[in-house]
Amino acid sequence: MPDPEELLYPTRTERVEDRRKERQQRKLVDEFFDHATLLAVGRLINQGQFQSIDYPISTGKEGGVFRASAAGGFRAVKIYRIGNTIFRHVPPYVIEWLRREVGAMGNTSRMIYAWTRREHTVLTQLRSAEVRVPQPYACFRNVLVMEFIGVDGLPAPPMQEIVLQDPEAVYADLTTQLKRMVVSAHLVHGDLSPYNVLVLEDRPVIIDVAQAISTNHPHARELLQRDATNFARFFRRLGVATSPKEFFEATGGPELPAEMAS
Repeated sequence: MPDPEELLYPTRTERVEDRRKERQQRKLVDEFFDHATLLAVGRLINQGQFQSIDYPISTGKEGGVFRASAAGGFRAVKIYRIGNTIFRHVPPYVIEWLRREVGAMGNTSRMIYAWTRREHTVLTQLRSAEVRVPQPYACFRNVLVMEFIGVDGLPAPPMQEIVLQDPEAVYADLTTQLKRMVVSAHLVHGDLSPYNVLVLEDRPVIIDVAQAISTNHPHARELLQRDATNFARFFRRLGVATSPKEFFEATGGPELPAEMAS
C-alpha cells in the first residue's frame, strides 16, 4: 500500500518535472501566442472553426501546428510566427510573389498574413484537383485552420519517422498524388521531402504547400527534378526499384514546358 504522504506530497523529482513542463508551456505561449495572434485565434473560435487548442503537433522556426478540439472532432491549427525568420530560407520566387502581393518587404506582419492566405489558396486548388492534402477551413492573419490528419485524436506521422509496411504501394500512391498536382492543379510542390508527407493508414498526405509554384514558372522543372532526385533516393533505400528519371516522369514531369523562359 502506498505511503499516504507520497499521495499528498509529490516527490522532488515530480515537482521538478512539473516546473519543467510549466516552463515549456510558458515558452510555447510566449513564442506563438502574442496579442495579435490571440485575437486571431479568438475570432476563429467565435466563427465556430474550433473550440480550443489542445497541444502542439509540431513546432519549428517558422511556426507550429496544433491540434484543436472542434464540434464533432479535431482540427489542425497552423500558426506562423510573426518575424523575419520564416523568410530567411525561402526561394527567390516566393519573395517575388510576396513583393507583388504585399508591395514593400518591410511590413513583416502583412507578409506573414499573405503567406498564410497563400497556403489556404494552394490547399484549396489541390483539393479541387483531388490531391490528398488537408482540407482548408479558414484563415485569419497568421492562423490557418485545416483538417486534422490522424486517427483517434493522434496525429499521423511524417513518412520519415515510420517504417512503411508496403513501400511500393506508398510510392505508387505518392506519384499519383503528385501527378495530379502537376497535371490537374498545374503546381509543383517546390519543397517536397519525407518530412512534409504524412502517412495515414498507409496513404500519403502532402502538407506544407505554401511555396508551391506554377508549372509555367521558369524554375518549375528544376524544382520537380530536385524533388524526384530526393524521393527516388529515399524509396531506393526501402527497396523500391526507381530512379530520379522514373520518379520525374511518374509525377507528370513530361507535362511541364520543355523550355523555360529566363
